[in-house]
Amino acid sequence: MTATSQSLAGHQAVGSGALLCMLSFGKPNCFTMGIFLSILGWRHWKSLLNWTVVIGLLDVFTPASSLRNFHDFYLVMPFMQTDLQKIMGMEFSEEKVQYLVYQMLKGLKYIHSAGVVHRDLKPGNLAVNEDCELKILDFGLARHADAEMTGYVVTRWYRAPEVILSWMHYNQTVDIWSVGCIMAEMLTGKTLFKGKDYLDQLTQILKVTGVPGAEFVQKLKDKAAKSYIQSLPQTPKKDFRQLFPRASPQAVDLLEKILELDVDKRLTASQALAHPFFEPFRDPEEETEAQQPFDDSLEHEKLTVDEWKQHIYKEVVNFSPIVRKDSRRRSGMKLQ
Repeated sequence: MTATSQSLAGHQAVGSGALLCMLSFGKPNCFTMGIFLSILGWRHWKSLLNWTVVIGLLDVFTPASSLRNFHDFYLVMPFMQTDLQKIMGMEFSEEKVQYLVYQMLKGLKYIHSAGVVHRDLKPGNLAVNEDCELKILDFGLARHADAEMTGYVVTRWYRAPEVILSWMHYNQTVDIWSVGCIMAEMLTGKTLFKGKDYLDQLTQILKVTGVPGAEFVQKLKDKAAKSYIQSLPQTPKKDFRQLFPRASPQAVDLLEKILELDVDKRLTASQALAHPFFEPFRDPEEETEAQQPFDDSLEHEKLTVDEWKQHIYKEVVNFSPIVRKDSRRRSGMKLQ
């Protein structure tokens, strides 16, 4: 999670039969304190950490008996067997794609309703178990939707085009674009947009979506991006039925609506969940929203190392686990 963290994965909780993952953080400094608060959302992410599709936090502890000798702390989380990146080479049935993508969107609906954008959704940040249970990991780049967000986020291949075009104020559907890239890769076994650099990434995207017309170009705020798009020869959008020949018509229709170049037309998480593609697994009662928005005020405070240390120590010693809202439904599927 950070350069100073150490994973102690696979420990079994005594008497529970449950596998746990422990992360240890070394001597605090400004970098680790800021990253730690950003990843966990410490005080304010608690409303997100209790949601079943977001990786949970079972316990936090330190061997230190006082602030003076506080140098290490440990996070205890559920142990997940693998992540999508490690199994992308396997053949996914469309049924598994339905179930896994449905869980992604449920989690995104929840965090988006709190005003948060993940910003780094990729196969490696989606943990899965043998029973196809999925959890969203790594909120290190997550930000409030109203915060200024630059283009240098998200692993390139899953990056939304508006990020590449340097819109300074994109919205939550950047995560939906990433879901589309991941879903496409699961259906075909190949990365959809495998750009060599940021310009080639945009080129690969436009080969599929087609070069947008004047209506879209007028929405661009960046003059250089406008000029670049206007300089390109007009090419039509590819036929998604040919691009995904083995996918069902419903899967193709969903991909067209989430891999939409125009953010005003791209589906939101809520809209995507209502798509007929997910009908076999859909449970609207589990598609819940956060009860309160994410408060990132602490993140903007300019604190010294000692002040960060005090904040963390206080939260560690006062931590109490949150009851998780686990899904009532199980797919009955096995990952392999």
